[in-house]
Amino acid sequence: MADLQEELNTTAEAGALDQALAPPDPAPDPDPDPLPEVAPETAPAPETARRASPAERARALLTAHPVADGYSGLPWALSALPWHDFETGDSGLESDVPRLRSGRVGAQFWSVHVPEGPGGDRTVRATLEQIDLVRHVVAAHPEALRLARNASETADARNCGRIATLIGPARGAALGDSLGTLRAMHSLGLCVVTLCGTSWAGAGGLTPFGEEVVREMNRLGVLADLSGASEATARRVLAVSKAPVVFMRSGARALYDHPANLSDELLAEVGAAKGLCLVPLAAGRTGPTVRTVADHLDHVRRVAGPESVGLSGTYDTLEAHPESLADSAGYPRLIAELVERGWPEADLALLTWGNVQRALRGADFTARATRERRPASTATIDRLDGTDRPEE
Repeated sequence: MADLQEELNTTAEAGALDQALAPPDPAPDPDPDPLPEVAPETAPAPETARRASPAERARALLTAHPVADGYSGLPWALSALPWHDFETGDSGLESDVPRLRSGRVGAQFWSVHVPEGPGGDRTVRATLEQIDLVRHVVAAHPEALRLARNASETADARNCGRIATLIGPARGAALGDSLGTLRAMHSLGLCVVTLCGTSWAGAGGLTPFGEEVVREMNRLGVLADLSGASEATARRVLAVSKAPVVFMRSGARALYDHPANLSDELLAEVGAAKGLCLVPLAAGRTGPTVRTVADHLDHVRRVAGPESVGLSGTYDTLEAHPESLADSAGYPRLIAELVERGWPEADLALLTWGNVQRALRGADFTARATRERRPASTATIDRLDGTDRPEE
């Protein structure tokens, strides 16, 4: 990965270059009767200025480094509502424009997962309908939202005062076992696919077709989401993928034994591969309070490293949320808890914004390099896997 990645210059904030340069202030007249200098031992202590509280420091940090939220169930939630007012927040949602602004959210992945049920063409159709809904909602709120699919478009949206909306993850079953369908959905904006729940990424790991799916995702710049995948699948994807892999909704199994949470051994491997574990704000996965969520963040940061941990709201899903984190306006409370725990500002900036940007940037660089030496794959599941496939 290191040879494919380059550091980008930070984009200037919107309007920062639009201000005319003001002439310098004239030099002040010398003081005709200067006060005598105070000896260092008798000088007043600098504590006269009030120190900022953790809440104030959290809000200041989030202004500079907003939250990149790794998972939102808004598309399915919106499709189930008879009406919604996303602009004013009067719609019973857990995420809307006022709450996202209050929570200092700068980017959000809108999941196009569809409930498990009849597979095949119905899953493909339902996913396409979800993608179409996302595009329509974003187009209907141009002053608040902007569609993005990579790191540069995400940064541009933020610099223009918009919330970057990224499409994905989609269920692996939504690809219909077809690389052509993967390419078609990517052309519509899909940028993350969850690999579990398919015949080619099951308990036994990746099949030959599954490995080809990962390579084609690398060529397109689509991130592989391994939440809920078996450890055999996760380890094989870590070995095959040249782009960073992500766990969009995974905490630490050492703290809470949920099937989607990661063992310390796997967390260490994710950190070594510069992957990303997005810790969910879900009571069933990371506990019922702000402190229990912070415990997971502490643990992932310690085991995988500060460059491999991020946040996943899981709002507008069926997940129950911890106390004080009931909607997307609660992020400053969580960051204030981490400030109190002594997290350095640099690590907090990586947690909220920087790590997701790095993963998106890594996927983009990998795609550019891969397309130079590899054309679109014409492989099919029948040709690569035949009928002897591992158990799902």
